[in-house]
Amino acid sequence: MTMTDPIADMLTRLRNAQTAGHETVSMPTSKKLVEIARIMDEEGYIQSYEVVDGSPRGTLELTLKYGPHKQKTIRGIKRISKPGLRIYAGKDDLPRVLGGLGTAIISTSNGVMTDRDARKAGIGGEVMAYIW
Repeated sequence: MTMTDPIADMLTRLRNAQTAGHETVSMPTSKKLVEIARIMDEEGYIQSYEVVDGSPRGTLELTLKYGPHKQKTIRGIKRISKPGLRIYAGKDDLPRVLGGLGTAIISTSNGVMTDRDARKAGIGGEVMAYIW
């Protein structure tokens, strides 16, 4: 059975695993999910990620990051652009999450990047998710 929105599935698995206090979470992999994991790793929301090759399809394993006393690093995560309603932003309309404290993940013609990187590059794209 095919999944209609693998990005929403990834974000939901991540949210549920962190709420339950798990150390790692795994999911089916794709190039776009690996790019989202790379951004989350660079921004400091997760500890690390690893792509494990499999027979029919590989697996993406994220190692979650917690603060002292098991505090969540990711306070909130939200899918913005969905398969039924795509949300695009031009270079002048790129969103700021919590006044710049959070991160918007943007899919551009130059690849997947944060809102800050897209603003520096002067390009817009599809607003995939907010993380704060």
